[in-house]
Amino acid sequence: MQINDLQKKIETLLPTGSSLSKIEIEGPDIVVYIKGIDKFYEMDNPVRNIATSIKKKIIVRADMESMLPPDEAEAKIKTIIPETAGVSNLSFCPEFHEIWIEAMKPGIVIGKGGMTLKAIIQSTGWTPHILRLPTLPSEVVKGIRASMLKESEARKKFLTKTGKKIFAAHDKTTWVKTMALGGHREVGRSCVLLQTSNDKVLLDCGVNPDISDPTTAYPYISAANVPIDEIDAVIISHAHLDHCGFLPYLFACGFEGPVYLTPPTRDLMALLHFDYIKVMKRGGNTPIYSEKDVRKCIAHCITREYGEVTDITPEIKLTFHNAGHILGSAISHLHISDGLHNLIYTGDIKYGGTRLFSPAATTFPRGETVIMESTYGGREDILPQRDEAEQKLMKIIMDTLHANGKVLVPVFSVGRSQEVMLVLEEWARRMPDFNYKCYIDGMVMEASAIHTVYPEYMRDSVQRRILSNKSPFESPIFELVKKDRQEIVDSPDPCVILAPSGMLSGGPSIAYLKMMANNEKNSLIFVGYQGVGTLGRRIQRGDKEVATVDDEGRTLSTHIKMRVETAEGFSGHSDRRQLIAFARNLRPKPTNIFTVHGEESKCEDMAHILSKILRIESRAPMNLDGIRLK
Repeated sequence: MQINDLQKKIETLLPTGSSLSKIEIEGPDIVVYIKGIDKFYEMDNPVRNIATSIKKKIIVRADMESMLPPDEAEAKIKTIIPETAGVSNLSFCPEFHEIWIEAMKPGIVIGKGGMTLKAIIQSTGWTPHILRLPTLPSEVVKGIRASMLKESEARKKFLTKTGKKIFAAHDKTTWVKTMALGGHREVGRSCVLLQTSNDKVLLDCGVNPDISDPTTAYPYISAANVPIDEIDAVIISHAHLDHCGFLPYLFACGFEGPVYLTPPTRDLMALLHFDYIKVMKRGGNTPIYSEKDVRKCIAHCITREYGEVTDITPEIKLTFHNAGHILGSAISHLHISDGLHNLIYTGDIKYGGTRLFSPAATTFPRGETVIMESTYGGREDILPQRDEAEQKLMKIIMDTLHANGKVLVPVFSVGRSQEVMLVLEEWARRMPDFNYKCYIDGMVMEASAIHTVYPEYMRDSVQRRILSNKSPFESPIFELVKKDRQEIVDSPDPCVILAPSGMLSGGPSIAYLKMMANNEKNSLIFVGYQGVGTLGRRIQRGDKEVATVDDEGRTLSTHIKMRVETAEGFSGHSDRRQLIAFARNLRPKPTNIFTVHGEESKCEDMAHILSKILRIESRAPMNLDGIRLK
């Protein structure tokens, strides 16, 4: 539907007293400017009625003439919003006709049935953009919001340019194919190129956690023979670096297109990108991109919620669904060329219960091809039930503490750390005599703060606690490390230390390892997947002497005398049984399944068993394989 046709259609839907001023395209959204905004909102569900009629997502804004000056609008808004909402900041964004309202209780700002929002729009003309405040301090959230406001003029131009491409006239697609650029028969550098006769879209763009081998560190972008400026969009499934760590490099190389992801993924991704730069520098390596590239990447992000259908090219519609892996992780459903083909890209999935998230979604409108992770797809990859894993973890911890030792748990800052914190917090509530300190180092607390901004992405039980100001991440048993790490290790008091990285591939966990490894009373507990070639994998398999690097870049020999254990069952990935159950429960039943994101034998094993059980084509492509889907 062309702009002129949209205008005529919308004009017929407006009530007496309001009129259409203009229509603009901002990225995948259609923006409708209304004169007489107060009359417009006297209708029941006016925005939904228009969106349903034109079958597109729309944003409604007041015409500039209907808007109060910012100082008058601010004074008016302060009389409308109850003090109990806990509003901390009001910021105006004239480019988008928005007033950004940061509050501890956004529900009060919205009001019953949206009545408070409606009152703000009708009385000031400014569109409220409600933002939840983290219950813990978060420099990343603060920085992203400030940056988005500062770059709003440039962002407006970027969205307008993107929108013109999305809604441009086009020839009908005649074929669909994918090319494996990374993460096939391996874990790390996940990247798939989805290509049609008109479009080029990247699904994830990650790095390998073990960057010691430059030949396997980064995806094969150049092998796709597609100029960077011809990539129409990038879709990021979640914030772990093996899925998004290469993205800022695209912007360093001149990419100017949109990045589609959920709001939590954007925030967590920024956190991990900035940390990746620091870790590279500390390790004596030159980062492949700068903080400037990360900020540019953030400015080009277009966020979408689960279930929200979005046009990302003239012929591709994207819908995110819950993946159950980490905060904001998403399965991508891609509807191509009016149903010529439907692709489901799982990213990383958890099809089982966790303390934080509901299991991954399995129901989609259509889905002929599924690209599915297989991290634990091997024949022996049967993980214990979560309650068994928690009991084992706490037994090792308590045995160590009672023996006057210290426990080091290398964790991924995002995902496993929060899961383990919830287990420890519940144990402390149930056991009043648990008088041990749990130290939180690195980015773990910052990542936990970001979790409190998006409680709606977590299970109801965690949501309720955060919304009632009883966040489990703020338990008194947790102490953010602000003192010298050696002081913690040398202290006679037993304790638990949670520190990234989860694979001992960088970060403070290595510093603690070097200080704690020589004491037999101490314990090292792995709670997540250890990638091939990582220090964590070498210690997990039994190596008693490993090479580490000091702050000056010199190689040291570290002797492992501490107890080494693995508490399996905490992974954010599905084990073999869960992967099979996920595939069995896919609705509708797919025609093809391609297994990725797993060691070679695991991808092949999973492909074989799915082919046998489901009686469909299932295989494990190799990196650089090109597959025609239609």
